Amino acid sequence: MKIILSGLALLASSVAAFAPQSIISANANNKNANVVLEAAKDDLIAIAEKSNPVLKYYDPLQLGSTTIWGETNSATIGFLRQSEIKHGRIAMAAFVGYIVQANGIHFPWPMSFDGTPFPADAGSPPEQWDALSDAAKWQIILFIGFLEWFSEAAGKHYMRGGKPGAFPNFSDSDLIPHPVPLNLYDPFGFSKGKTEAQKADGLIKELNNGRLAMIGIMGFLAEQKVEGSVPLLKGVVPHYDGEVMAPFM
Repeated sequence: MKIILSGLALLASSVAAFAPQSIISANANNKNANVVLEAAKDDLIAIAEKSNPVLKYYDPLQLGSTTIWGETNSATIGFLRQSEIKHGRIAMAAFVGYIVQANGIHFPWPMSFDGTPFPADAGSPPEQWDALSDAAKWQIILFIGFLEWFSEAAGKHYMRGGKPGAFPNFSDSDLIPHPVPLNLYDPFGFSKGKTEAQKADGLIKELNNGRLAMIGIMGFLAEQKVEGSVPLLKGVVPHYDGEVMAPFM
């Protein structure tokens, strides 16, 4: 209960007619680029104002005006938006998973065919992860890798005019060699009847919850590694001597 309560608390003209064709084309391309840039930047500002009416658009590092890897500004904004949405979702799953594991909740059936149970008795969530076999860990990591590959390879890419945060449907892709009964996003079709306004409102909620979850899960892990680093969690989560980034570190 202390974990749950603490978790809840923790809880972006005329002259042109006589101009050379190359100049006209260059000017047209520049204008189109400016239109796209302004549209992408306007989206960031609108989302920021809706997600936090007090702070509004705050970009001290000027990320909304920069470019990466030689890409356009609009492609860069697409990448940054995708990154925030995706990592917010991952953090929400991690935050809820941490609370579930910390309270000893697990599936009632064995973890493997040889009858090995889930390591609920190993201790805190990071210690439960350490107790998994390497084979079990790599199954999880490779499945996540597949989802990452599929999200990049299927559908219209978020850096090429696609919608940031939209995970492609398995049922719509030729990349899947056999039928998959359910899609990752909205497998039961609950969002099909929602209006665009409702979807936009849901995105704002998802962004805010994802941001809080990123702070929350990092708070849990920081306090476990460095006791007292998160005063609110002092004495709530146990100390952890292992490596939270294992097996990558």
